[in-house]
Amino acid sequence: MKALSGARAEDVQSIDAIVAALYDVISGPPGERDWERDRHLFLPQARLIRTGKKPDGSTRYQVMTVDEFAADAAPILEKGFYENEIARTTEVFGNIAHAFSTYESRYRPQEAPFARGINSIQLMHDGQRWWVTAMVWDAERGDNAIPSRYLPRLPAKERHS
Repeated sequence: MKALSGARAEDVQSIDAIVAALYDVISGPPGERDWERDRHLFLPQARLIRTGKKPDGSTRYQVMTVDEFAADAAPILEKGFYENEIARTTEVFGNIAHAFSTYESRYRPQEAPFARGINSIQLMHDGQRWWVTAMVWDAERGDNAIPSRYLPRLPAKERHS
């Protein structure tokens, strides 16, 4: 089980660090996740938006605060869940940034991924640190393949060694 640490100053000093922390918080063996650390990554007013398709083909979405996401996701994540970034496209202008972060999800680290998708992460730098202001994600599915420009250039075998 991972030790709970709460807020970490190093998590918010760069875009790379905050994105890595987002994945680290939700990933791990069975056990509690460090939701205090997660709260430290997001602006208090931030929103997380899960999207997808309903059986009838229409778009479904769920808008959540950080605490609502934690309550919703904890029962699944705490059974053992690993999500890792496999590619990223980042754009920065002044105090704002957008990271298109492609991910793979697994229940155990050595298993084949059961899902892939993209996290669209909006960030803001307040002069002292980076904040996640919003995050919206969608999973890959038959009618929603991840475009090659958002996939890694190395074969999976080389990425995970």
